[in-house]
Order: sequence, then C-alpha cells, then structure tokens
Amino acid sequence: MTPFSPDRLLPRYIQTFDAYVPSRPDPELMKMYGCSRVFRLNNNENALGPPPQAQEVLRRFPPKRAAIYPSGDAFYLRQALAQRFNKEADQFLVGNGANEVISFVIKAFCEQGDNIITADKTFAVYEWVARFSGLEARLVPLRDFGFDDAAMLARMDERTKILFLCNPNNPTGTYWDQTRFRRFLDRVDGRAIVVADEAYAEFVEADDYPDGMSLMETYPNLVVFRTFSKMYGLAGLRIGYLAGSPAVVDAIRRTCIVYSVNAVAQEAALAAVRADDHILRTRQMVRDGKAYLYRELKALGLPLISGEGNFLMVRLPFSDTLAYRKLMTQGVMVRTMTTFRFPNFIRITISSPEAMEALITALRGMLA
Repeated sequence: MTPFSPDRLLPRYIQTFDAYVPSRPDPELMKMYGCSRVFRLNNNENALGPPPQAQEVLRRFPPKRAAIYPSGDAFYLRQALAQRFNKEADQFLVGNGANEVISFVIKAFCEQGDNIITADKTFAVYEWVARFSGLEARLVPLRDFGFDDAAMLARMDERTKILFLCNPNNPTGTYWDQTRFRRFLDRVDGRAIVVADEAYAEFVEADDYPDGMSLMETYPNLVVFRTFSKMYGLAGLRIGYLAGSPAVVDAIRRTCIVYSVNAVAQEAALAAVRADDHILRTRQMVRDGKAYLYRELKALGLPLISGEGNFLMVRLPFSDTLAYRKLMTQGVMVRTMTTFRFPNFIRITISSPEAMEALITALRGMLA
C-alpha cells in the first residue's frame, strides 16, 4: 500500500502556510519561566474585565441551558444593536469573534483570481484568511505608521473585491479622520467593499474620528466590524459582529454558519451593549496608564509609537523575542512584533497600575 501523505491533497497555497502557534496557558508559562503570576499585556485585553451587567449574566447562567442550542442568528443581540445604533436588526451579523466575520465577508464576495487590499503592518487575519482561501492579498506599506490611502487606491484593479482598513490601526494606533475616510470612500466609488475594522473604536477619544456606523447609509459598500472582546472584556467568550447596508449584509448572511456563537456569549454581550459607564472607567484606566508609561519609557530612553487604542509599541535596542523571554521570567507577558513586521518592537497592553509598574520594573532591570 502506498504510504499516505496529506500534502499531495493540500492546495499549494495551504502547503506554503505555517500554522499559527498560540501561547501556552498561564499555569504552563509560570512553570516554564519560574514566575508566580503573569500580567497579560500581550492581547489588548481589558484588565477591568466585563461590565458588571455581563458579570451577573455569567454568574447566573443556568447550567441546564448548556444542553440547548443558542439562537442561531443572535436574534436578541441584533435587536439591541439595532436600537443602540438606530438601524435595522437585519443590518447586523454576529460571529464567533472577529476572525469569523472576516471570513464571512471574504467568502461572500471573493472567488479564485480576486484580490483584497490592506496594509503590510496591521491585524494579520485579513491577509491570512485571504491566503487560506487561495486569494491574493495585496499589502500596502504604511506611511507615517498609518494606512496609505493613495497607495491602496493605486493597487486596485477590476479583481479587487475588498479593502480592509483597521481604524484605529492595530498595532500603531493611527487612524483616519472623518475627512480622509470620506474622501477614500468617495474615490473607491462603490467599486469594491470597504471594511472598516473598528475593534478599538470604543477607546478612541479624538473628536475627528469617523463613526463608520453613521456612514453606511451614504456609502452602501461600507461594512463595519466591531467586537465585544476588547472594551467589553468578553474575549474569552469570542463574540464580534459586523454591520452594513441591508443589501450587503443580506449577501454576507449566505456564508454564515448558524449556531457558531454560544448562548453565554450572546447573553453577556446583550448585557454589555449599553454599559457606557464601563467605557468611561476603562478609558480613564487607559489614559492613566499611558501617561505613566510615557513618563517612564522616556526616562528609560525607549522610543514608542502610540495613538488611539489600549496599547502602544516600544522599540528595544535588542531582539523582541529575547525581551519576551526575559520579561516572562518577571511574570510580564508582552507581544513580540517581528511577526507584525516590526522587528525589535514589543506591543504593550495598557492595564492596571500594578501591571504597568511590574512592566517598568522588569524593563529597567533588563536594560541595566
């Protein structure tokens, strides 16, 4: 019998792709690095956790309901989102985290020979899902650490189906203001879908930041992504959503997999939708944390890149992977940025005062 090898069945674009290797659970990391606790500053999670309303849902969820399938289309959550944003419920689709809604859009609009356009140093999943699907991902270099609108437009052709814009951008925190974003949409002129990934929108305090939710009636090719993972502290439940014009969302809905969002996530998100007090508390924590880090990192002579969002990047005088290992021995977990194409940078989540002080203490010792 001929020995079986799965490689001969794999498409070439899958054969050339390396699997993503996530970090190990905290107890395993503590054993590996000999630390007694871990401050997670790597995934832009909210140190305050979920809003109290969502925490109450988690405490009271009846165990017997685990045997019952959830709402297949997140019915009540979509109703609540429609009320909050003054839209119709059918303008929303809910998915198992941002990764799934990215996949929804690409599967709906792209076929072999098509391409998507995004930046070379941004949230990598746009590129990954396109490449997983056998599509060309055209990566445009950042300009001044932000998306280059002119260069993105220049890369468009008749097979360009989607332009992905992370606004504000992860990991640089740069954003397009209202005027620039509208000008870009005008120049695309309905030739392709424009996705505005607003995963960090709730953290933005700049007055000129464009609210994609208010623009989709004027620009029916605009699709907006939002998430409950960041500001609302529900990353462990994996729930995000997209919004768009009725016709576009109806097209995307055809690619959705029902029952992919569990009942606990749906109910916790429903409780969090109007937790405006939680947004204010989190913004204050981020504001205070950034002020502290600006001061301390400057004293250490470390250049940083910071904008909107609950994170910043720091350039180190040595390898980011080496820094990760050394910081982990002190119980501080950061994101290395070589995979984001920022070698020797680390990204830091703005977190509690205790975590920020632990980070600075560890960096100070490492540099000394």
